[in-house]
Amino acid sequence: MSEPTAAPSRRLVVKSTAGVAAPELTNQAFTVAATAVAAGVDVSLWLTGDSAWLGVPGRASELELEHAAGLDDLLASVVEAGTVTVCTQCAARRGITQEDLVPGVRIAGSAVFVEEIMAPQTQALVY
Repeated sequence: MSEPTAAPSRRLVVKSTAGVAAPELTNQAFTVAATAVAAGVDVSLWLTGDSAWLGVPGRASELELEHAAGLDDLLASVVEAGTVTVCTQCAARRGITQEDLVPGVRIAGSAVFVEEIMAPQTQALVY
C-alpha cells in the first residue's frame, strides 16, 4: 500500500494598488496578507501603484487608520514570513531603487506576478 500524498499547500497573492491616500483599502490588503501569514499560509504581497512607496522605510508608518493595526507592523510580519515585492515599473516611475527599500522587499515585474498567480493552488486578491 502506498503512502498518501500530502495535499498541495495553498498560496495567497495579494496585490495592493493604493497608498496612504486610500487608507482603508490599503490597510485591508496588508491586514489580509498578515492574517494569512499568521495562519501559516504562503503569502506574496505585491505593492503596485502608490503602494510602491510603502516598501520604503518609514512610509508604512505614515498610514494611520482608526481601529486598525499599524501598517508598518503588518508589513514587517509579511516580510518576515512571506514575500513582499514592489512592481518594477511602479518603482521606476517613482524613482525607487532596490537600495531604497525595506530589507527583504524585492523589485520584480509583471512576468513574475503572472507566474505567481497562475501557479496551482494559488488564490489572488487585488485591493
